[in-house]
This record gives sequence, structure tokens and C-alpha cells, in this order.
Amino acid sequence: MASNGSTGRPLSPHLQVYRFSLLMALSILHRATGIALYLGTLIVVWWLVAVASGPAALAFWQMVFLNPLGLLVLFGYTWALFHHMMGGIRHLVWDTGARLDVASAKSTAMFSTIAAFALTILVWIVAFMVR
Repeated sequence: MASNGSTGRPLSPHLQVYRFSLLMALSILHRATGIALYLGTLIVVWWLVAVASGPAALAFWQMVFLNPLGLLVLFGYTWALFHHMMGGIRHLVWDTGARLDVASAKSTAMFSTIAAFALTILVWIVAFMVR
């Protein structure tokens, strides 16, 4: 390990030492979706307040979010919700000590990613069928 010349203590590894991997990407994405969920929750609160406030407030909310750009934001929020949930379930399994080897970690990463997309699509199909 490299050492700091003046103190002799080892240096911390930096990002350039590590190869970018699927597990690293999902770790970063898990944090990013957590942040997105905080912001997306404001949209849900705005919708609840609009529903409680009356038809005019709800009509304004619908004007903002029921257009193509607004639907894209809502789709992203739905995906972030499912991605974060699947990552949380994966971490819960890891907390039991199971599936910690590299091959299992990669397979559960792929499964959770595919499941998040599948659940998002399923919810949106059901939402448009009900609508």
C-alpha cells in the first residue's frame, strides 16, 4: 500500500483504484433514488393537499403533472420507489448473512434491477387501464 512520505501512514484508496462495476453503480443509484424519493414525496403531498383543497387546486395539479413531462416525472418517481425498495430488500437479505458472495451479489443486483423496471411498468399499465 502506498504511504504518505512525511508521516509514513498509508493513503486511502481513491476512486481511480477501483474498477467501475454493476454493484458500485447500484450502490450509487440506491443513494440517488433515496434523494429522489425525498423530493418526489413533495409531489405526493402536493397532490394530497390539492385533493383536500377542492376542484380548482386539483385541476391545477393535474395540469402540471398530467402532461407528457409531468407523466415522465411521475414515471421516474415510480421507478425510483421500486428501485429503492428492491435495493432495500437486497440489503435486508444481506443483513442475514446470506448471498454475500460476489456471484450471488451480482445475480441479486440484476434481479432487483429487472424487478424494479417490471414493477414500474406493471403499475403504469394498471394505472392506465383503470383510468
